[in-house]
Amino acid sequence: MMTKILFVCMGNICRSPTAEGVFRAQVATAGLQPHVEIDSAGTHAYHIGEAPDPRARNAARKRGYDLESLRARQVKPEDFRDYDLILAMDWENLAFMQQKCPKPYQHKLQLLMRFAIDHEEATVPDPYYGGEDGFEQVLNYVEDSCTGLLDYVRKRATMYVAA
Repeated sequence: MMTKILFVCMGNICRSPTAEGVFRAQVATAGLQPHVEIDSAGTHAYHIGEAPDPRARNAARKRGYDLESLRARQVKPEDFRDYDLILAMDWENLAFMQQKCPKPYQHKLQLLMRFAIDHEEATVPDPYYGGEDGFEQVLNYVEDSCTGLLDYVRKRATMYVAA
């Protein structure tokens, strides 16, 4: 069974594409590509069609992640139906999606940091108006959360393969 995951931030140029790139790499390393579909989106239409922020791409590249092919898009109504997990980077974007999401799909909305193993922060801070160190911090949080998320996806995949 396929698990479909959507990472969401405000503009889809910093945090959510970073999460998409990190999780794609982790899923590939784990050999779970046949079982996972990954995408990212923004709650707002500010940057539709744009590549991730150059600072996000640079920070990701330093750690071996490729964000070059990613392009920003906005969350669509059908995303609530089509994805199994819709993971917001912060409370504001989670609240925005809770307002837009039909009631039958509300259970799919969560914060990405819920899956963190080593960090206790509830959200991934927006690095857009800060310096390079903010993008490094985003990567620290995202790598940690995506490691926990990978465990969840692996269990889900093996549960269905065994059935």
